[in-house]
Amino acid sequence: MTFKNREEAGRRLVDRLIQYRDDPTAIILALPRGGVAVGYQLSVGLHLPLDVFITRKLGAPDNPEYALGAVGETGTVYLNPEAMAAYGLSRTEIDGLAHMQQQEIARRQGMYRQGRQMPPLAEHSVILVDDGIATGSTFFAAVQSIRHLKPRRLIGAIPVGPLDTIQEARVQVDEFIVLATPDPFRAVGHHYIDFAQVSDYDVAEYLTLAEESLLGWKERTQSSTASPP
Repeated sequence: MTFKNREEAGRRLVDRLIQYRDDPTAIILALPRGGVAVGYQLSVGLHLPLDVFITRKLGAPDNPEYALGAVGETGTVYLNPEAMAAYGLSRTEIDGLAHMQQQEIARRQGMYRQGRQMPPLAEHSVILVDDGIATGSTFFAAVQSIRHLKPRRLIGAIPVGPLDTIQEARVQVDEFIVLATPDPFRAVGHHYIDFAQVSDYDVAEYLTLAEESLLGWKERTQSSTASPP
């Protein structure tokens, strides 16, 4: 399966998550940047609030694209066992990598949320969204971080990923939705026709549009159910 773009992938996921439409306890958390484009379509289609959960990859010293693990915005660090065995870094070295990424997380929190706090997740159904999954480091870090915030239910929603990572992800969440598990799996972007980079500005815009769409839907619903004078 190849997706036209992230927005199309999000619209396809709506059908698989339709049972959460209008659920007052449900919230969508998207992994920026690319996951926010997918999450926006879910927000519009399911009438659910959208926010981000910021997670940053811990890149290897000699290859920043190779994920040793990841750190979530609540401070939880996930380490990839295979990668750690290959590099043998000390805890001090890992802490240094995590500190650098926490600085970037703080920058993004200010830019994306504009002073707002992350919404409370306790007793909520959280739908965690990204545009795809490869090694799973950022997704797993987000899952571990969100678990500490006591959601009632944690649902993973991913358009595409390799079967081995998907199988690992399934056991870490209460429900996992994936649209495609191609074999062989290459990079996530190879399964999209348009995989243009999503900017920080785009993320902030998606969050604003989602909020406006949800507010408009609530106003229309209240208007249609209001009793005539």
